[in-house]
Amino acid sequence: MEALKKEAINVISKMPDTAEIDDIMYRLYVIDKVRKGREAVRQGDTVSAEELQKEIESW
Repeated sequence: MEALKKEAINVISKMPDTAEIDDIMYRLYVIDKVRKGREAVRQGDTVSAEELQKEIESW
């Protein structure tokens, strides 16, 4: 968890001093989603393009 905290601090420190709280929250949200996506790929928890196309068409 310490690495995650350091990453968050690093990301925030690189943002401009004028960054709003919403900007910071959004940036951390995106980083969290990318992290979780990469972990899902590593674990093989993915959907093929064909499966996704079928799901989209069924809406």
